[in-house]
Amino acid sequence: MAALHRRIAWGIVASLVASACETDAAEPAEVVIAAIYPLSGDQAATGTDLRRGVELAAEIVNGAYDLEVPLAAEGGLPGLGGARIRVVFADHASDPAQAVVAAERLIAAEEAVAFLGAYESAVTEAVSTVVEAAGIPFVAAESTAPSLTERGFRWFFRTTADDRIFVENFFDFLAELREEGIEPASAAIVYEDGIFGSSVAALEADAASGAGLPVVAEVGYPAAAAAFAAVAETVRDSGAAIVFQTSFEQDAIGILQAYEGLGYRPEAILGMDAGFISPAFVETLGDDANDLLSREVWAKDLVEAKPLVGEVDALFRQRYGADMTGNSARAFTGLIVLAEAIDRAGSTDPERIREALLATELGADELIVPWDGVRFDPATGQNVLAKGIIVQIQARAYRTVWPRELATVDLVWPMRPWAQ
Repeated sequence: MAALHRRIAWGIVASLVASACETDAAEPAEVVIAAIYPLSGDQAATGTDLRRGVELAAEIVNGAYDLEVPLAAEGGLPGLGGARIRVVFADHASDPAQAVVAAERLIAAEEAVAFLGAYESAVTEAVSTVVEAAGIPFVAAESTAPSLTERGFRWFFRTTADDRIFVENFFDFLAELREEGIEPASAAIVYEDGIFGSSVAALEADAASGAGLPVVAEVGYPAAAAAFAAVAETVRDSGAAIVFQTSFEQDAIGILQAYEGLGYRPEAILGMDAGFISPAFVETLGDDANDLLSREVWAKDLVEAKPLVGEVDALFRQRYGADMTGNSARAFTGLIVLAEAIDRAGSTDPERIREALLATELGADELIVPWDGVRFDPATGQNVLAKGIIVQIQARAYRTVWPRELATVDLVWPMRPWAQ
């Protein structure tokens, strides 16, 4: 009902504006959205997962589905006469320079009216600068570096929570454990040294200082050429009771394998999403991934509190033979939010789409992620209603353990020895 009211209100506005503008073009048959992701290279498995989330969202918008997802029932964009979404994908292979070239091509050749992407914050920073200069809306559905929404950009919007919120979640979780008598003596901070990992590490160090948690090691490394054994040895030698780790797919796997090779098993490893929720992570590590904690924005077991999660995940699994992840769920949400705004705008004009994004008001019941909704801060473009959860890998599955009202299993603490 809320979605219907939004469409009626915006339809009236769109009609008034259209009638006042004699130069308005005829309604298009399709609306082109560009999506730039790492479809090759070290992050290819994650990029494929992201692409699938976007593809499913586009299929739902273009089709007719009995789902409480915006635009699911209509068949295309009713605000544009039923126009279909066409998503054009480009590969950046985790290279900001390649992403910039791809963005310029998509703007010139495909006439994309909006952009999605680009997973790694460093790549999103580069490509969104090009899109900003072109005056086209950019929706970042997965990139979490806080600095991305601190640049004063006019066309940049982020649907997911940022790393500042996720770090706060970790320390709220630890504070609750302290009340239960669980208090780690020290921590190590491990991070890939790009914009994503470095900003997370700084936030974690500040939070640890404020919480009175000694940090005995801060270990940065280049994700593209990580000496996994050296990183693991430094952490082990620090004697840290818990490890905060920010890694992409291959380095998350490699460093965890190096911990095992050294026999180092802290009380807890708290991963900052990214590589720790990649489809390849549990597939590669098997039982060795068990007991690891990660911040998240989605988990399959949320279906117990949110049936829509199960309905959309079932469609995803039917098409791709696997469940969604936090990455594909966020990519899915990003496309839905963008399509819903374009529909309300009733136009492919960038300024009209931007205004519609600024007016977005989606409720929690319309989302597959456990947020309070989607509403963008007009000054920064950040979704102020986004938040995170914490999951733990148990029996090779991601299960929600925090916040407690959403938990579906008991927390395992400390991590069990490798042999178990």
